[in-house]
Amino acid sequence: MSSGTDLSRLEDDVLTEVAGAGDLAALDAVRVSAIGKKGRISELMAQLGKLPAEERKAFGAAVNALKTKVSDALDARKATLETAALSARLANERADVTLPVRAGAEVLGRIHPVSQVLDECIEIFADLGFEVAEGPDIETDDLNFTKLNIPAEHPARQEHDTFYFNPKPDGSRLLLRTHTSPVQIRTMQNKTPPIRIIAPGRVYRCDSDQTHTPMFHQIEGLVIDEKTHMGHLKWVLEEFAKAFFEVDNVTMRFRASHFPFTEPSMEVDIDASAIGKPGQWLEILGCGMVHPNVLANCGLNPEKYQGFAFGMGLDRITMLKYGLPDLRAFFSADLRWLRHYGFSLLDQPTLGGGLSS
Repeated sequence: MSSGTDLSRLEDDVLTEVAGAGDLAALDAVRVSAIGKKGRISELMAQLGKLPAEERKAFGAAVNALKTKVSDALDARKATLETAALSARLANERADVTLPVRAGAEVLGRIHPVSQVLDECIEIFADLGFEVAEGPDIETDDLNFTKLNIPAEHPARQEHDTFYFNPKPDGSRLLLRTHTSPVQIRTMQNKTPPIRIIAPGRVYRCDSDQTHTPMFHQIEGLVIDEKTHMGHLKWVLEEFAKAFFEVDNVTMRFRASHFPFTEPSMEVDIDASAIGKPGQWLEILGCGMVHPNVLANCGLNPEKYQGFAFGMGLDRITMLKYGLPDLRAFFSADLRWLRHYGFSLLDQPTLGGGLSS
């Protein structure tokens, strides 16, 4: 293909292909076939070495002119196709500003019921003069059991009930705390009475069914002073129950029980009319006066100080207050469940505005 007629025919063919390219992909295919490394026009330059010397200059100039003309045509067609593609995209992706605004994260997001109940409890106890204390989830056997007057043979210290780590060389073992009581021990060891704290947090036990999970949440309270007595304990629990269940009056029943770390010990029931189910009793917590041995283990003089402690499951009182039937759903990560039972991000519990308003 060395004649002017052949170059003219090639030019017509390529320009026709350029004009007929319907999109950018088709145009790029034309470019590759015409002026690509192995394109029809690029291959013409390889013929220069085979031509007589007197023809090379004219042929090279003609091929370069053809290549320039095709390149200009490609650029012009590309600009046209890009403009058309942009116009089509703008037409398809146009936003109708007259539509209502879509709900954002502050509307779609939900606070987990347990988190909401924790905030409710903190709000109530803060109003009663308590402060929040926290501690690690991984505890020592000493703080989790021994300092709490729990004997070595107690069932709670067995491996069927507690998650233990491998023993250390000295024989001691770490464990996942089975209650938040070690926070009380740490507080008594590091703070001089008067003490008035609540200790919320995750706890762990080897248990799993409709109302138990291996990990759940507790909140415990501790008051230590020189003149604290059981009347104070009953008043605090009654005020908490009235505020938490948002009723004017609540009937409570204190039943004798036994816990190694309190003496005397009691379990507390409330009349279920507080949650709209009169005629039955619901157990909500355990409590008692702090055992003198616990005070002595923490370096406090039991002849001078006394106090009370109580503890309840946050998940349990959440189920009672908001009518949730299965504890396992709390940890299922089901967005449908959370959107149904969850709380608005802006629904912060306050005693003045209503805890669950």
